[in-house]
This record gives sequence, structure tokens and C-alpha cells, in this order.
Amino acid sequence: MAGVKLLGFWASSFAYRVIWTLKLKGINYEYIEEDLRNKSQLLLRHNPVHKKVPVLLHGDKAVAESLVILEYIEETWPENPLLPTDAYERAMARFWINFGESKNATFFQFFKSAAEEEQEKAIKETVEILKIIEEQSLGDKKFFGGEAIGLVDIAFGWLAYWFEGIEEAVGTKLLNSTTFPRLHAWIQNFKQVPVIKENLPDRQKLWAHSKRFRESLIQ
Repeated sequence: MAGVKLLGFWASSFAYRVIWTLKLKGINYEYIEEDLRNKSQLLLRHNPVHKKVPVLLHGDKAVAESLVILEYIEETWPENPLLPTDAYERAMARFWINFGESKNATFFQFFKSAAEEEQEKAIKETVEILKIIEEQSLGDKKFFGGEAIGLVDIAFGWLAYWFEGIEEAVGTKLLNSTTFPRLHAWIQNFKQVPVIKENLPDRQKLWAHSKRFRESLIQ
């Protein structure tokens, strides 16, 4: 099998999506940490369009963008499937993955808003998105696809760990066992999956990074 390498950054939830998927698939790979303030020629050569992590290198092929990488891994290594076998269920999984990705700008607005009016609007919109995810996607299931972790869980995985750091940086708690009990239960289930539990960045280091990043945005 051609060698597999992953260019990532320790605080990137997008890179962790790929790490989790590779681990769940049992794929051996080499991880290469990038300095995003001094990007390597390897990164610039293999992702000349966006110049961002993650980038998956598979032999002489380079694949960029986390969700594209996840699909590539799923199709290249079909063992231990992370998408449903049924065509309709697979389409629904992709729908919710795309839904979550389309709302990144709203979550980012919640993260960076400083003015009171902007923050209130961002909080309202973020709560509405969380409500849709909990009620219409997750429902009463243990994981988004049922009893086993899948690509939808991986796509939403940042909510299980990174979002708490965002809430801490902003100073506003939105997602807890009272406001979103089913999403909160999913978070606990997700973080107990061994591959997830063993592959998360240091909590305090991540939270400090989130605070510094937010401060740089609102200065």
C-alpha cells in the first residue's frame, strides 16, 4: 500500500476529523505537524489553492479539505465503513454533514462577536442550529447513525470538545445537559469512544489557544 501522511495542526478540529477516521479505519499513517505562521513548502506545494491543513498525502496523490478527505478515505479503504450501506441513509448522512458545514460561519460569528447586539444575534442563531441538529438529526439515537460512530459524528465531533473552549472564550454557555440534553448525552458517548478519547488535544492548551485567537479577532 502506498504511504499515507497527514499534514495537520495540533488545535485544528478539521485535522482531528481525519485523524479519527484514519484510526477508526485502522490505517497506518505519518503525522506531520505544520506551523501555520511559517507554512512548509510541503503544505504549499500540495495545497496551493487554500494553503491550509489538513492535507492527506497518499502516495503521489494529495487531497485537501477535511470532508473531501473523509470521503476519499471511505472510498479508498471501504473496510470498517463509516457511511451507511443503504443509498438513502448514505444520502441523509451527507445531507447532515453538509448542513453542519454550511453553518460554520454562524458558529464563527458567535465566537468572534464582541458588540452586544451582534452577540445576541449570534447566540440566537447558534441556538437555533443546535436545536435543529438535536431534534432533526440526532433525535433519540446514541450516535447520529444509530448505535455506532460514523462520518456524521466525526463531522460534528468539534461540538463535543472544541465548542466548550469557544463557550469559555466567549463567556457564554449554550450547550449543556439542561438546554440540549440529547446533544449533551451524545457528547459524552462520543468522547468515550476509545479512538476519540485517545486522540484529543490538551484541554487547557486548547482553551488558551481559543482565547488568544478570539482576542486577536476582536482587537
